[in-house]
Amino acid sequence: MTSTATRENTALMAHLLRRAGFGATRQELEGYLAKGYEAVVDDLLNPSDPQNMPDDVIRRYHPDQSELRDLTSSGAYWMYRMITTRCPLEEKIALFWHGLLATGYTKLNQARSQLNQIDMFRRSGLGSFRDLLLELSKDPAMLLWLDNNDNHNGAINENFGRELLELFSMGIGNYTEKDVKEGSRAFTGWTLGNAEYMAIRAFKDSIWPYSRIAWHFEYREQDHDNGEKTFLGETGNFNGEDIIDIIAKQEASARFLTTRLFQFFAADDVSEDGEKTITEMMKTYFDSGYEIRAVLRTLFNSEYFKSESVRYARVKGPVELIVGAMRLAGSYQSPTLGIEKITNQSFFMGQGLLNPPTVEGWHEGSEWIDSGVLVERVNFVAQEMGNTSRPGVRDIIDRLSAGSSDSLTPDELVDRCLDLIGPITVSDETRDTLVRFAKRQGDLNLIDHQPGDEAEQRVGNMLRLVASSREFQLA
Repeated sequence: MTSTATRENTALMAHLLRRAGFGATRQELEGYLAKGYEAVVDDLLNPSDPQNMPDDVIRRYHPDQSELRDLTSSGAYWMYRMITTRCPLEEKIALFWHGLLATGYTKLNQARSQLNQIDMFRRSGLGSFRDLLLELSKDPAMLLWLDNNDNHNGAINENFGRELLELFSMGIGNYTEKDVKEGSRAFTGWTLGNAEYMAIRAFKDSIWPYSRIAWHFEYREQDHDNGEKTFLGETGNFNGEDIIDIIAKQEASARFLTTRLFQFFAADDVSEDGEKTITEMMKTYFDSGYEIRAVLRTLFNSEYFKSESVRYARVKGPVELIVGAMRLAGSYQSPTLGIEKITNQSFFMGQGLLNPPTVEGWHEGSEWIDSGVLVERVNFVAQEMGNTSRPGVRDIIDRLSAGSSDSLTPDELVDRCLDLIGPITVSDETRDTLVRFAKRQGDLNLIDHQPGDEAEQRVGNMLRLVASSREFQLA
């Protein structure tokens, strides 16, 4: 009999892995439990070798991924990485930044540059917020997306300067129109180094011999405004790096960042207790020198985050839902034709990878759900978890079989499936519905079960129904 303490530790670890990653199989969960909660938090925050599917192996099956200019194949490339990584927070933080510091394929038409940006999010997404903003300001995809290549001395373009303040760091109400103009002046000369060559290639767009060539950053001193500027109350001959230094030390920036991290990793809505946690995260932000890793450590180790009230307080984003279901089912652990269809599923659910609808990214939380999207979400996860040929589903069946020397009653079948698929806590109403379904066929005997037989199909049907529940759609 499992002790109450052990069950709680398991539920807490599963909660952490849903938020700091994409969930975990029971085998993964057991490995994490052996390390202990705080040690796992540190491991997640300090990713090492992700051991994701190697690029050369992928290309043998997907020649289109050698060039990575196309949206669907490039999204599939990232899907492979999220599905197979051993460092889930590295991908989760990249997904977070992709939604917050959004760039879209519809304007860029250059997925390789976007994937380079995702690499930057992996590399710097847990480091200093100041350093991340600096890298973002030099990122070719962002430079083109927000027109800083058209920001010149004597003819400023305010697009990047405005969004840097409004959407990326401080939020509306914490700066003036003059700050936007002065900040934009500081970023004149920050541009693309090979824009002219790329424009010429666009007239003869081909994958041969080397496909499109990704842009690179160039600072042009002769195009930079060297005049005195006043920005957020400070005056000087500022360049772009100075502007970012000033932004990073603002209390408004600390609140903006910690609130967005809180809403992505903890809860869609900020309660009174949530506000207290955000205050603690803000203190850590300044004490650590703006380090995102330290801020998240404060969040994950907080009593608020560990409390049961926070569990299932977030609607899973489409990519979270898809990747989590595939990792749990054990799908696409090797190159598989049809991965592009999985990428398209995220589009159907409202979150097309590498193609956010606007510079605001996606509207998250309950806005992920409408009647049409809900059908797509439920159908997808039900299909994945109901497929008894999937390695992860087979492992659940084997564990059910090994853990019972006799038949499983409908109540036992429901409780054990809820445990092995999560563990996941459901409402009394949901559990009653699951039990009523199981009772239609009575007790389940898995002794001497064979692949795909009636007994296994009953397990698959139960997992399909659990995956269709309201609680499975939440993190």
